[in-house]
Amino acid sequence: MKLLTVNFLTCAVKGCKGSAASFPLHFEDAELEQREIGYNPTFLSNILPRLDWDAVTTTALELGFTNLPATKPDGSFETDDEHKVMRDLHTLLMETEVIQGKMVCRNCGHEYLIKEGIANFLLPNHLGASCWIAVAEWT
Repeated sequence: MKLLTVNFLTCAVKGCKGSAASFPLHFEDAELEQREIGYNPTFLSNILPRLDWDAVTTTALELGFTNLPATKPDGSFETDDEHKVMRDLHTLLMETEVIQGKMVCRNCGHEYLIKEGIANFLLPNHLGASCWIAVAEWT
């Protein structure tokens, strides 16, 4: 599961809809793997406005990535520092995958298991979700 995906997911439990604590989902016991893919600055600059930067930095810090700035880059690539930040962002979002572990909702505590890079968003019947995944609104 690529880390980019997590920025667009929220807890699927009905009782979590509208709760700020249900986004982002937080990783626990995450086994990470790096898979090198081609650097695509155009894609990064296009996806950057859609990212919830607080969620990106929270996830990054939880997984040990401490080199992202506190404020969202503008994607201009005008300075060497901006290029480095965008490269680091590429590494985090596109090349880093969670192979095993779980994502946890801070609102209800529900755990979504990840096995072989695939997150299981199917909910038990007693949680009463009408669909198996909820996607956060794009900003």
